[in-house]
Amino acid sequence: MDPLNTGFSSNYKPMTIGDWLITFLIQAIPLVGFIMLFVWAFGDGTHPSKKSWAQASLIFALIMLVLVIIFFAAMWTFISSMFSGGYNIHSV
Repeated sequence: MDPLNTGFSSNYKPMTIGDWLITFLIQAIPLVGFIMLFVWAFGDGTHPSKKSWAQASLIFALIMLVLVIIFFAAMWTFISSMFSGGYNIHSV
């Protein structure tokens, strides 16, 4: 058990800069990176720091997806109301 009660076991080793660079490189590959986020977030044997980062990245991606859907729905509503007869440019 950890004598300092930091939540990490005594054999915990932080990820190196090289580990993070490889992680970011893999994550930057379209589709493969997205799939790897799920593997890292929910798989066994993943480094705790990478696991937390992957879970946070997935939550952030979900929040961004919801915001993009809301934005495009608002734009679609605005543009469709312009063409539905709400604004008549030719009435003089």
